[in-house]
Amino acid sequence: MSSQRVRLGINPLTWTNDDMPELGAETSLETCLKEARQAGFEGVELGNKFPRTPEVLGPILAPHGLSLVSGWYSSNLLERKVADEILAIEPHLHLLQTLGCGVLILAETTGAIHGDRKTGLSKRPVLPASEWSRFGAALTQLAEHTLRRGVRLVYHHHMGTVVQTEEEIDRLMASTGKAFSLLLDTGHLTYARGNPAAVARRHGKRIAHLHAKDVRAKVLDGALAEDLPFLEAVLRGVFTVPGDGQVDYPAVLPELERAGYRGWAVVEAEQDPAKAHPLTYATMGHRNLSGLLDRAGFSGA
Repeated sequence: MSSQRVRLGINPLTWTNDDMPELGAETSLETCLKEARQAGFEGVELGNKFPRTPEVLGPILAPHGLSLVSGWYSSNLLERKVADEILAIEPHLHLLQTLGCGVLILAETTGAIHGDRKTGLSKRPVLPASEWSRFGAALTQLAEHTLRRGVRLVYHHHMGTVVQTEEEIDRLMASTGKAFSLLLDTGHLTYARGNPAAVARRHGKRIAHLHAKDVRAKVLDGALAEDLPFLEAVLRGVFTVPGDGQVDYPAVLPELERAGYRGWAVVEAEQDPAKAHPLTYATMGHRNLSGLLDRAGFSGA
């Protein structure tokens, strides 16, 4: 993949789950890193078994030849001031900046239900129309702060949160300034019955990170029909690695290529590791995504 304008990374959710720590609890960080490299990846995102200080984490990643890609941060800008969020985000920003990450993944989690295993997704929070302008201004201020430190804030639209649908992504982008960027998650947008290719077409110039997951259509149909909690749908296998589900990557990736995308492409497909063997699916994800990127015109740059 070194010839491509994107680098391939993976999220450790393949091995162990942040929201359900019992999944993959027996798997060590060493195993995760070793198998990530064995599958062909150049970098990893943070997970719940990763030390959160650069002095400790850097020497752990180095022997595996892995870069730190980024890591999730839960913001609460709907409940607190930007100055308070800047203080809260500092340890995370320091870690990413010190280890050379180009992006910081953020999602607003005020009122979010994605971690609630008893609440159906129909009960997720919805932001009133009157709040979008203030929310967007606060996000822009925070994005300007991280960018001054050399790290671009990328917003993760996510099931069970205030930014879930295609329409909400459009509202978000219209409410924020140029320092603010989008993380496109093909799996979450497909789950929300959105069109990842259309979002990539409209917002490609501001997409600075890609989470490449796929969706099993029959499982998704059942999850929506039953109004399942997000994590219950995950346990049923709603997500899989790119190329193993219904996401139309041959439509999505050329839109990013035309927009000049230069970031990471991260395989992020949370599954039950007892049902989806991590190394098998990591290897499949790398092979499939590498081929899809080649066919989309990312090779040879």
